[in-house]
Amino acid sequence: MKIGDKKVVTLTYELRQDHAQGELIQKVEANRPFVYLFGVGGLLPKFESSLKGLQAGDTFSFGLIPEEAYGEVTEEAIIDLEKSIFEVDGKIDEQLLEIGNTVTMQDQHGNPLDGIVVEVGDDFVKMDFNHPLAGENLHFSGEILEVRDASAEEVAHGHVHGPHGHHH
Repeated sequence: MKIGDKKVVTLTYELRQDHAQGELIQKVEANRPFVYLFGVGGLLPKFESSLKGLQAGDTFSFGLIPEEAYGEVTEEAIIDLEKSIFEVDGKIDEQLLEIGNTVTMQDQHGNPLDGIVVEVGDDFVKMDFNHPLAGENLHFSGEILEVRDASAEEVAHGHVHGPHGHHH
């Protein structure tokens, strides 16, 4: 069975920076594979198009430039916030505001948004809301372990159920 819309795909992969021999960013192995419903828009479009038509046992290796992955780093996503917004019960958790920490906040619509603490001043905190892999060339390599038809319920819900998938 080939990868296409409404198929559940189980795979392993290595994500590396720049090229196939670049620094390892993430490794997903067979004991905890990546399982997803193909074609529902949850993944990078170029990632999906690079896997389309493959089947169990096939290997893959491809690169993505920033425009195909998480975009370029934008200065608009690096902002100064008033330090007072980090207060809880009148106190600021200084450990939370250590440079390099990721802090989950909310955008103006209440959606979660992760930012990295870049600088801490007396009255402000500079946060970088760019995706951590923005501006990076990425390289994926791995193997397709299984391809199966999605159930009607998985298609309706837009995600995989069962082992390694979503549980209700």
